[in-house]
Amino acid sequence: MRNGFALALLLWAGVVAAGPAPELKLLSEHAVDGMRGGNLSGLALCGSDMWTVSDRDDDRIYRLTPVDAPVWQAEVVEIEVPKVPDSGLPWGLKSRTWAASFLRGGELDFEGISCDSAGNRYVVSESHAAVLQVPTEGPASWLKIAPTMIRQARASGMLLHFNALFEGLAINPVGDQLWLATERERRGLLLIKRQQTVWDCEGNCVLLSEAGLEMQPAQFPKAKAVSRDFADLSLFNGKLFTLERNAFEICRRDPQTAQVERCWSFAVEALQDNRRYPQPYGLAEALVVNAEGAWVGLDNNDGARADGETRPIVWHFAAPDGGWSAAP
Repeated sequence: MRNGFALALLLWAGVVAAGPAPELKLLSEHAVDGMRGGNLSGLALCGSDMWTVSDRDDDRIYRLTPVDAPVWQAEVVEIEVPKVPDSGLPWGLKSRTWAASFLRGGELDFEGISCDSAGNRYVVSESHAAVLQVPTEGPASWLKIAPTMIRQARASGMLLHFNALFEGLAINPVGDQLWLATERERRGLLLIKRQQTVWDCEGNCVLLSEAGLEMQPAQFPKAKAVSRDFADLSLFNGKLFTLERNAFEICRRDPQTAQVERCWSFAVEALQDNRRYPQPYGLAEALVVNAEGAWVGLDNNDGARADGETRPIVWHFAAPDGGWSAAP
């Protein structure tokens, strides 16, 4: 009777109750040196180069060269960021962001990076709900995004809370469709398309707006029900992949409807005793999916894990049996 009551309570609270996702196999682990602000917050694979950002650095992005070595060296690429356009966020959210930047650094709060087939990089600023384009040549510029996107997101219950705004993005190879992930409370997925010089919705921008709780994996110390969240996005082979931080999962979704098709867990590898952090939540913040596997980056907030490592970490997981397109 007691177990039945607990199950009913979890379902009432919106907790996801599903069968276990298959586990991904870890191929390698890499600490990252040379990021001034630490706090690795996004990954993008552009040709043979991997790019990353820190949510503490406003004036640079970083190039990583994936090599078979335990430590990767981050190469600084400085950028000049123009004045941020008004995205339509309310004054209260903007003022809290401005105040927080004095304590932690990183007023722009870069949280994700992606690239198109021409090598242009796109970086999302969580604090301003804006996207910066960094071309291979020439100055960086902010995308002109129609205010419709912010209005629709807020009307759907997203972008309402400080430090719970845009957390990841993905661009299609042609560079004319852009997906954005809102982090939590409510988490969601939005799609905008380039229309000449302005990025706008085609009807409804909001593909998904989702509240509720889900259980942390059983391997997590004192696992409990926590807010559903998104930490990053990756587009591969026509599918959208979401990094679901608190669930320790990567999920494949339909890019037009956001419907979940299949999920894979990385909890067993991530929560080995030596890899555990004291924080009561997941720290995975960056995702790249390709035919060979998945790269997952950790924002450890400068905290040490059980083995004493304090640098940002990138994990390389093997592709699942049958590939990422395999049916359940």
